[in-house]
Amino acid sequence: MQTQRIGIIGLGRMGSAMAERLASEGFSVTGWTRRGVNEEQAAALGFRPAADLAGLVEAADILILSLMDDAAVESVLGELERLDLSGRLVVETSTVSPNILPAHRTALAAAGAQAIDAPISGGPDQVRQGSIGLYIGGDADNVARFMPVAERLSNRIHHIGPLGHGAAAKLVNNMMLLGLWQTLKEALQLGQAAGLTRETMLRFLETSPAASPALRSRLPVILGESDSVGFSLSGVAKDAGVVMDLARALNLTLPAMIAARQSFVDAEQAGLGEKDLATMVRAATESEG
Repeated sequence: MQTQRIGIIGLGRMGSAMAERLASEGFSVTGWTRRGVNEEQAAALGFRPAADLAGLVEAADILILSLMDDAAVESVLGELERLDLSGRLVVETSTVSPNILPAHRTALAAAGAQAIDAPISGGPDQVRQGSIGLYIGGDADNVARFMPVAERLSNRIHHIGPLGHGAAAKLVNNMMLLGLWQTLKEALQLGQAAGLTRETMLRFLETSPAASPALRSRLPVILGESDSVGFSLSGVAKDAGVVMDLARALNLTLPAMIAARQSFVDAEQAGLGEKDLATMVRAATESEG
């Protein structure tokens, strides 16, 4: 059994996958979510449910947040700051504004906790395989404390810099992926207008210098051969909004990101929000495919 006890706050697809992975690696894991925890599901995944946030804090040394958006993270941090967090390490893994955790540093410290941001690159399957990417921001001693946990989750661990820099790095990574899907959509539309079929283009792009693991992994979705969901389209639309919010705060204009975000928002509004993110490309090229 690992010595550090883990508490997972938020048991969606990513939080549940982390709970399952860390329990399988010998950690004592407790989970809590506002919606309540299904005890049978918790037992199947190997972790214990907590009745409330205070119970989770009591049962854990490292508190890992896996939440949907800025509002959820702000709310949970506010609740945590009212508890005795003596000796606890708060690890924020959600894709949110890089300004949130630094703004809570003083209040968390007053409650007895240290904090790092460690947003995740990858989906639930990569979590279970221990192959996600982690972009970590925080003091070196706090990062060192988290490292035995990080090494069970990730084979791509990057300590970027001080608190907040991990979250900023994750947004940079997301921007590159948003650009990939937007460019692929437009490239396929151009090729279709010139008489090429979607399948023909995807087959030669699959082995081209422009190919990436992300593109290759989602070819079955784009081709309509699979309905598996690695990461939801609505989640990408939300993450794109986080990018744009930060850009506005920094007085930056990001034309490519504006176009990419709009593509995902349009697809979400068309009812595809719970589909895989690559469904945006599939839907935009369906009529010609």
